[in-house]
Amino acid sequence: MSRPRILIVGAGFAGFRTARTLSRVTRGRAHITLLNPTDYFLYLPLLPQVAAGVLEPRRVTVSLSDSLPDVRLVLGEADRIDLDDRTLHYTGPEGEGGTLAYDRLVLAAGSVNKLLPIPGVAEHAHGFRGLPEALYLRDHVTRQVELAASSDDARTCAARCTFVVVGAGYTGTEVAAHGQMFTDAQVRKHPLRRGMRPRWMLLDVAPRVLPEMDGKLSATADRVLRQRGVDVRMGTSVKEATHEGVLLTDGEFVETRTLVWCVGVRPDPLVESLGLPMEKGRLLVDPHLRVPGRPELFACGDVAAVPDLENPGSYTPMTAQHAWRHGKVAAENVAASLGLGGARTPYRHRDLGFVVDLGGAKAAANPLGVALSGVPAGAVTRGYHLAAMPGNRVRVAADWLLDAVLPRQAVQLGLVRSWSVPLDTSSPEVARVPGGPGRRQDASARSGPGAALAADTDGGAPAPEGRALPGPTMSPRRGSPDPGRRRYGPDPGPRGHAPSGKRRRAARPRADPAPGRRSCGRRPRRRRAARPRDPAASRPGTRRVVSRPGIRRVVSRPGTSQVVSPRGTSPVVSPRGTSPVVSPRGTSPVVSPPRTSPPPGRPRPAGRLRATPPPDPSNEPTLRTKTPRKETHEHR
Repeated sequence: MSRPRILIVGAGFAGFRTARTLSRVTRGRAHITLLNPTDYFLYLPLLPQVAAGVLEPRRVTVSLSDSLPDVRLVLGEADRIDLDDRTLHYTGPEGEGGTLAYDRLVLAAGSVNKLLPIPGVAEHAHGFRGLPEALYLRDHVTRQVELAASSDDARTCAARCTFVVVGAGYTGTEVAAHGQMFTDAQVRKHPLRRGMRPRWMLLDVAPRVLPEMDGKLSATADRVLRQRGVDVRMGTSVKEATHEGVLLTDGEFVETRTLVWCVGVRPDPLVESLGLPMEKGRLLVDPHLRVPGRPELFACGDVAAVPDLENPGSYTPMTAQHAWRHGKVAAENVAASLGLGGARTPYRHRDLGFVVDLGGAKAAANPLGVALSGVPAGAVTRGYHLAAMPGNRVRVAADWLLDAVLPRQAVQLGLVRSWSVPLDTSSPEVARVPGGPGRRQDASARSGPGAALAADTDGGAPAPEGRALPGPTMSPRRGSPDPGRRRYGPDPGPRGHAPSGKRRRAARPRADPAPGRRSCGRRPRRRRAARPRDPAASRPGTRRVVSRPGIRRVVSRPGTSQVVSPRGTSPVVSPRGTSPVVSPRGTSPVVSPPRTSPPPGRPRPAGRLRATPPPDPSNEPTLRTKTPRKETHEHR
C-alpha cells in the first residue's frame, strides 16, 4: 500500500508547525511535501531589529531542510489549485512550472500587505512583511542620513531626515521605536545641521497606540515613543503620497523621502481563487480547521477564519501566536483523517499575553496578564523570543550581546533596490528581479511590468520615460532582451564614457544566426578574413606548421626538415640529411654540413628560400660551423 500524500502550502508560522508536527506524528508513514518560495522559515517578530541593524538577516531565518529532514521541500509559488483533480500547479524560482498531487492539502499561505485606496501609496510606500523589505529599509534610512549630512540645503536635509510610519499596530510601533534609535546613533557619527535631528512620525486612525492590545501595554508604548522623540499622531493618516512628501488628513503636508506602510495585512490572494465561502478574505473552516464540504482540504494561519470557541461568534485574530497553534492542531487532525494515529481535536486557545520590543532595554509586556515595563519587560520579551524561535537561539543572543557593547555598523549594502520590493505584491518574501518569473498577476500596476522600471530614487519615484533602470541586466548577446547594455553596474555616461571617466569601447554589431539554427546564447565565433594563399605552401610535399604563442609558422619544402624556433630566435630550415640546430637568443643559427651531396641536376626550389652554401673543405673536421642567417618563408 502506497503512503498517503500530504501537501502543505507555505512555511510561515502555521505551515512550519504543521510540517514539523506531521513529521513527528506520522513517523515516515506519509509522504509530506512542503511548497514555499524560500528555503527558510522567517521569524517575523524580530524583523524590525534586522531593519535597525541589531540582528543580521540570517539570524531570523531557519533552514527548512535542516529543521525538517523528513519533509520534501519544493521551491515555488502556488498558482492554481484544482480541487476536483486534487492537484496544485506552481511556478518554480526559475520560471519552470510544475504540478503536485495530494491526498490531503493544508493551506497556510500567510498574508500580504494590506492596501487602501489612497493616491500615490502603491507607488511611493514600502511594506514590512518580508526580509527583502527589511533590508531595503535599512539601506534606505542609512542613505538618507548620509545624504542629509552632506546637503547644503536645510530644507532638503530636513526632508531626508523625516521618516513617516503609517500604522500604530504591533509592527509599526516597533519599526518607529527601533528606527528612532538607529538614526540617532547614525547622527552621532554624521552630524546634521545645527539644531536638526532625525524625525520619526507614527500615524494611525485609531485612538491609541496598539489598539488591539491591552490598555496598559498601549500606554507604556506611547510613553516610551514620545520620550525618544517620535511624533505620535493618533486619529491622523495619509491622504495622498507624492515623491516630495505626504499630505495628511488634517491638511498638513510633510516633506519626506520615506513612507513605511504598516497598516495591516490581508490573506494571501491564492485562497480567493478557490471559489469557496470566505469571511473578510479568509477561508471559512470549522473548529477542526477543515473546509466544510471538502474533507481533503485544511486551512490554518492568516488565510483561515477559525471560529473562536472562547468568544462565540468571532474568529481568531491574524497573529503569530494563533498561527503557531493552528499548525499543531491542523497536523493532528490531518493525521487522524488518514488513520495515522490520534483523534480529531477542535482548536481552543488561552491568551498568554503579548510582548512589544521597543529597542534597547525598553519593552512592554503582559505575560499571563501581568503588566510589565522597563527592564523587566525587556528581559521577558527577549526570553520569550528565544523560547519561541525554532533555531538560531545562540546566534541571536550573541548579536544582542554585541549590540549592547559595540556600536552598530551603518552601511548600505545595496542588495535590494526600490523597485524590487513593491507594496502591492502577492509574494513579499521574494525580491523582484528584472525579467524574473512572476507568481500571480497583482492587482495594481505597481506590481506589474512597470514596477521593474521604477528608479531607486529617494522616494521610490518612477523613472523618466525611455530610461532604463540601473541593475543587473543580460549581456549583449543574441537573444538578450536589452542588447547593447552592460551586464552589471550603472549605466554608461554620455558618448560611451563610464562614470569613472574611462572610455568604453563601443559594442560591435553582431549578425543574427542563420535561419533554422538555434542560438544557445553563446558568443558567435569571429570569422577572420581570408588570407592570400602562398603558391609555394600549396605544392605537393609542403607542410604547414601551426605556431604557438611566441613561435612563428614556417612552411617547409621538399627535402628539408622543419625547425620551430623559440620566441626571440630565427627559425632555420636545413637541407636534407643535416640536423637542424636552434641557436640561443641573440646568436646566429648554425646548421651542420650534409652527410651526402644532393643529387646532381636536381632543380632548386623557387621562391624566397635560399639554399645553404657548400661548406669549406678546410673546415671538414669541424662539426658545427657558422653560416649566414637563413631566410624562411613565413606566414604572418
